[in-house]
Amino acid sequence: MNPPSGKKEKLWNCPECGRGFANRNQSHFCGRHSLDHHFEGKTAEARAIFEAFVSLLNEFGPVTVLPEKTRVAFQVRMSFAAVCVRRTYLIGHLVLARRVEDPLFTRVDTISPRNHVHHFRITRVSDMNAAFKRYAKDAYAVGEQKHLSAGER
Repeated sequence: MNPPSGKKEKLWNCPECGRGFANRNQSHFCGRHSLDHHFEGKTAEARAIFEAFVSLLNEFGPVTVLPEKTRVAFQVRMSFAAVCVRRTYLIGHLVLARRVEDPLFTRVDTISPRNHVHHFRITRVSDMNAAFKRYAKDAYAVGEQKHLSAGER
């Protein structure tokens, strides 16, 4: 295995929709969707929760916000979080490199040994407490692919 060079590979961009991916020819559904679409018929509280979530993620570094048809994904090199906006709250998930059992999460799906999808529901800004913030920071590191060895990136 080669030692880490410190240099990150450039993202591959889909020629159809322009979205960037860490993996060439990444499977996805092409589309261009607006963020405003996700807030049609939703309360101001839902928007405030969303904006607080985005602000929280931006504390860890730059984040690409990707409005999709049914959700809003958040990406560094890879997607590490996503939310669906409900009328008054958000449901979503964080991808962590380890499985965490915490009442903050409504369900955990194991995708691979180092990719565990932790589902949550945020009904108020205060739900994003110190523990949630630590998990979000860990998920951001997954988005940077820090959980993978240099040969896996």
